[in-house]
Amino acid sequence: MAYVIGNDCIACGTCIDECPVGAISEGEIYSINPDTCTECGTCSEVCPSEAISLPE
Repeated sequence: MAYVIGNDCIACGTCIDECPVGAISEGEIYSINPDTCTECGTCSEVCPSEAISLPE
């Protein structure tokens, strides 16, 4: 299951630079393409607002 970005996203861009497969898209709140995400967790580890997680 791919990681998701929640409403706590501050659109800082940190996750985009860290994603090894380019699954994250910019926007008011960033989004992760579930078909591209490899579930490596790198984005979640670097997110300063802790807005990225696996869905429950």
